[in-house]
Amino acid sequence: MNKNVKQAEKGSVGIVEIQYFTFGHAPDELILSNGDKLGPVTIAYETYGTLNSEKNNAILLNHALSGSSHAAGYYSSTDKNPGWWDAYVGPGKAFDTDIYFVICSNVISGCSGSTGPSSINPATGKPYGLDFPMITISDMVNAQYHLIKHLGIDKLLAVSGGSMGGMQALQWTISYPEMVNSCIAIATSASLSAQGIAFNEVGRQAIFNDPSWNNGKYYDGEVPRAGLSLARMIGHITYLSEKHMHEKFGRNFQDSGAKVKNLSSEYSVESYLRHQGIKFVERFDANSYIYITRAIDHFDLKEDYGGNLTFAFENVEANFLVMSFTTDWLYPSDNSREIVRALRVNGKNVNYTDIVTDNGHDAFLLPSDVIEKNISNFLRSEFRKSIKQV
Repeated sequence: MNKNVKQAEKGSVGIVEIQYFTFGHAPDELILSNGDKLGPVTIAYETYGTLNSEKNNAILLNHALSGSSHAAGYYSSTDKNPGWWDAYVGPGKAFDTDIYFVICSNVISGCSGSTGPSSINPATGKPYGLDFPMITISDMVNAQYHLIKHLGIDKLLAVSGGSMGGMQALQWTISYPEMVNSCIAIATSASLSAQGIAFNEVGRQAIFNDPSWNNGKYYDGEVPRAGLSLARMIGHITYLSEKHMHEKFGRNFQDSGAKVKNLSSEYSVESYLRHQGIKFVERFDANSYIYITRAIDHFDLKEDYGGNLTFAFENVEANFLVMSFTTDWLYPSDNSREIVRALRVNGKNVNYTDIVTDNGHDAFLLPSDVIEKNISNFLRSEFRKSIKQV
């Protein structure tokens, strides 16, 4: 398959490449929420579409826990897997690259090109490991701010994301209200539930108890494959609804011809989870998993503002589109409604929809006419407003 074929695919942005931006050289390191300094800092990012002359068509996409800057398109003509939000990013799609300039960056503490625990610590010449400082959602957003300013953008048409990406989008409206015209927050929350924290902790313990963990100093040897794979399997269960899992797998065995049930008999759902775990180990770093899940756990807009979510949104200037899913039990619809109520108490403009689906939390990653229509209509309206303001 050649490049032209890839670009000719309906709505595809075609072949894309990762770009890198480095800042925070001494003495101007990035100051973190806990007062630590981090520098130099490299951010991996991708862009799709063209920034217009008025620079009022830029949209920042924020990825979830295991995501990366690769939101759309392909890295080569033989690449079989498009970016994680390819269903919604491209010509004629919700994030229409014929109209908008779309940016997606890998978060700091990640492992897909941005500075994280697997990066080289300039002080030692070796990977940071657990010497990497604690990172918060706010720190991720502050690093993205430097990227956006580097790109010459003073105000974003929209910030958008699902799950942890939604947390970043909300934080953007609070940290930099003057820079955000609108916010699309999908399947997210102002703080993770105790149940969500519990699942994250079980995943971390799976890594800690791997014989190859070595207190995070595994880069010169065997990585904690078993622990990271198990962490992903545990996490993946929370992304699906019970109904979707039953419809997809039921109680079927992987070998449909198996007649004898014994210890080696494997259900289809078992095979699926093991496959997800193996795939994850091939592309993700165990230390990044620990740091990012901790950042999610610690995100709490209510606590940051004296226990009152209304105060958190008091000074935001953005218009909002909030979407949730009826079968999402990791970030349930009540979490989104809590955000909507706090915004409306402050008199903010909010569109909210609770989408009926059997796909659970992962629904925001899957193609959906309802999601497509909501985002397209919202962005079209916001862009028209921004044009009138020029």
